[in-house]
Amino acid sequence: MKPAPAAGPFGCARTLSLPAGDPPTLTVVIDTEEEFDWSAPFDAASTATENISHQVLAQDVFDRHGVVPTYVIDYPVASSDPARAVLRRFAEEGRCEIGAHLHPWVNPPAGAPVDSFHSYPGNLPPAFEREKLAVLTARIEEGFGKAPTIYKAGRYGIGPATDGILAALGYRIDVSVVPHFDFSGQAGPDFTALPAGPFVTAAGVMALPLSVHFTGGLARFGAHIYPPLSARWGRRLRLPAIAARGGLLERLRLSPEGHTLADMIRQTRAALAAGERLFMLTYHSSSLLPGAAPYVRSAGDRERFLGALDGYIAFFLNECGGRAMAVSATAARLRS
Repeated sequence: MKPAPAAGPFGCARTLSLPAGDPPTLTVVIDTEEEFDWSAPFDAASTATENISHQVLAQDVFDRHGVVPTYVIDYPVASSDPARAVLRRFAEEGRCEIGAHLHPWVNPPAGAPVDSFHSYPGNLPPAFEREKLAVLTARIEEGFGKAPTIYKAGRYGIGPATDGILAALGYRIDVSVVPHFDFSGQAGPDFTALPAGPFVTAAGVMALPLSVHFTGGLARFGAHIYPPLSARWGRRLRLPAIAARGGLLERLRLSPEGHTLADMIRQTRAALAAGERLFMLTYHSSSLLPGAAPYVRSAGDRERFLGALDGYIAFFLNECGGRAMAVSATAARLRS
């Protein structure tokens, strides 16, 4: 019998917002991880981290704009001397923050099946989820001289026990929530009932969700209309694609992965018009190694990817009158 999905991600104790008068604020979070075949079954032996040596290409873009990204790193990255050296230099120079990113299938201790269901950390038995995250936390502290306080679950896979585990291990910020997405069809979490903006969990952890917004003529009703459109029968009828092509409704995530610069600008303009002021741009570190991720297959793809990063940050800072802040600084501002 197939295991049942986790009961759901952690809940919201209270919502937060930036102080009145603050400009639009951008954070950047990079899922910093090993290379693996995204179309193949999960493999505990896939632990190569060649892509980390390429991160300087995007870091140069961030440095030009004064952006301090957060690299949330998983166990293979935290355990690789060459990978650690690249990121430690950024961190020691104040050019980035380091957080944790739990991929259970490559993170000790072993013991859970290596399959799709258990690739979501929140689907592990709570004691095992905590033990794996404790091992990762210790490895990062050993390699960087400081325990991480920012967490992003692999595959966004927070579960019912994650909130308490994070609080117990000293984490203060979670960046796993993907608003308006329901992964329960693949045994992952359903985020559709959670706020799209920052909130504090029952255990006192601050959740900073990814930026997902709706565009189109029906954007204001997106949170209500999109779930049935994207249900199994809706996908079978290609309703999300039809609604997007017709300019009625489109769900866009703020990322250069699978989105053009024009898409990201369009998404941000719509979000600003709807009153949003907090934005999080995300991508995977493997997108900087051509062929290691589905979004960047060639050197030309990578140039376009870096150009989209550069162009979007320039747009946000200059045309939107925005500012860039590190995740920890953003959380401190929200707490104020």
